[in-house]
Amino acid sequence: MANMLEVVNPGPLSMLQDLGRPGWMKYGVPPSGALDQEALTIANLLAGNPEGAAGIEITYGNFTARALAPTVLACAGAWAPVHVDGVSVPPWAAFSASPGQIVSIGAPTWGVRVYLAVRGGIAAPLVMGSASTYIRGALGGIDGQGRALRAGDLIATPDPPASVSGATAPACSVTARAVAALAKRQAVFEIAHSPESARASTSASAGCAIAVRVVMGPQDDHFTEAGRQTFAGEEFTLTNKADRMGLRFDGPAIEHIHGADIISDGMPPGAIQVPGDGAPIVMLADRQTTGGYPKIACVARADLDLLAHLRPGDRVRFVPLSAQDAHEALKQEQAASRVPGRALRIAIDGVEHVVALFELQ
Repeated sequence: MANMLEVVNPGPLSMLQDLGRPGWMKYGVPPSGALDQEALTIANLLAGNPEGAAGIEITYGNFTARALAPTVLACAGAWAPVHVDGVSVPPWAAFSASPGQIVSIGAPTWGVRVYLAVRGGIAAPLVMGSASTYIRGALGGIDGQGRALRAGDLIATPDPPASVSGATAPACSVTARAVAALAKRQAVFEIAHSPESARASTSASAGCAIAVRVVMGPQDDHFTEAGRQTFAGEEFTLTNKADRMGLRFDGPAIEHIHGADIISDGMPPGAIQVPGDGAPIVMLADRQTTGGYPKIACVARADLDLLAHLRPGDRVRFVPLSAQDAHEALKQEQAASRVPGRALRIAIDGVEHVVALFELQ
């Protein structure tokens, strides 16, 4: 292994994440992985790594590290200032650092999580096939014990390093994918956090709420018609109870028919549970694997990565659409980036097929 970076300040919370450990939910282990998988993928591709390589998920920025060897890095995700020895470098791009130089990632202007990729990948023990950090379960991460990064931690590349491309500049297709993803995030968050939106937030206007597309079910029949109308027609505000496990929203109560208890069943990504108080909770990567509250809807995959960047106080509108329309939205998003997405790709008996549905593991 070759040490590439030394963590000087991890900021509020920084940890290693890859694309997660699917397939273990039947044993009670959530998939974890990057909350914004598209951003981690893009950061890796910009750095010349395989898209699933481990990177650093930095929550609310204020991260600094010292380069220990010549290295190429790349950032994506939330829009945050990036500097090398005080010199600004563009976010959502690859950049170089020389030994002794300080790489700093400031507080995001919009969004929450920044993903930092290191060319060659990051060496870490694989737990159940993944380096993803699951703090509640003490799994994965820099030492395999599920802890966050701290000052003094050394970030090394594997020996041998992950297969990387030879060119510093990303391929045109990677750039197109990055531009498409960045444009979507800017459109959503800059409107929501603009001064005009801040002034409008004191009124009943829904113009500045973030639209989150959802597919109703699987237990939307556990709610009254008025409850379903409340869910689809009102705004909800993210509370400070927001982490990698889930996002709890405040707003008008969503009415159940016969109470909030069901026989526990599986918890897909983006599931929206509604407990007895009628307030929706959107479940994320570190969610529990089963739940005993009815799920009124699930967030469409095309919008799931955006949830990684909601801040307490952000307002959302849940916009129902059919499962078919959710698949079309995902395909359109992937077509816009000119890069086929993972969600529509499945291997059967060693043969890769492109399909319109994807399997939840």
